[in-house]
Amino acid sequence: METAEFIRILEREGRSLASAAEQAGTDAKVPTCPEWQVRDLLRHTGVVHRWATAFVAEELTTYRPMADEPALDGEELLAWFRTGHRRLVDTLDSAAPDVECWYFLPAASPLAFWARRQAHETAVHRFDAEAARGGTPGGFGRDFAADGIDELLRGFHARAKSGARSTEPRVLRVRANDTDGAVWTVRLTEEPPAAERGEQGPADCEVSGPTADLYLALWNRLPFPRVTGDTSVAEFWRQRSAVD
Repeated sequence: METAEFIRILEREGRSLASAAEQAGTDAKVPTCPEWQVRDLLRHTGVVHRWATAFVAEELTTYRPMADEPALDGEELLAWFRTGHRRLVDTLDSAAPDVECWYFLPAASPLAFWARRQAHETAVHRFDAEAARGGTPGGFGRDFAADGIDELLRGFHARAKSGARSTEPRVLRVRANDTDGAVWTVRLTEEPPAAERGEQGPADCEVSGPTADLYLALWNRLPFPRVTGDTSVAEFWRQRSAVD
């Protein structure tokens, strides 16, 4: 997927997140994040948007921690969220393709990283907001969902901080049954998970289903659509794969 496409997805998903949050009300519980109410979702995502914007807009080449979440609520919080989201989209849209700044997962460029990461960040939290609103949340394009699975498995969990480590070596297969080539083999050991595209040898457990459902399941928003083999491996993933 191209950077411009991720920016358009970010733009659309952020607007949808704000709309769903407004309809739900900031007091509403977020069933996909049981400790949160909608106000927490807006504060968190809004801070992440501003954090990402700063790296690109100010061309910061070293890490900077996120700011504290604001003590805003209601209409003020929604307006604050929308302002930050709009600035993030505009910043990415206007940035030079070769802009230099800090980023934390492998990518073709810093701009490509931030557009992709913020599109997925916002898309998953849009699903959270729509879950809080009630009704059936909107879905995701298959290519985008497959990219999100790849970012999670081969990006986030390749880092030293991944908690998905097993004293007993295990192999988890992830198979999207509606997207060609969307198969991953994840080796779980005492080291960070090692994920590869394709069927790389036998697996102890396979999780499979539509790409969008697997995307959300791997981010612990939905149950796995289908689990075959040793179900304890899928349960291990669910318990140990939270991303900081």
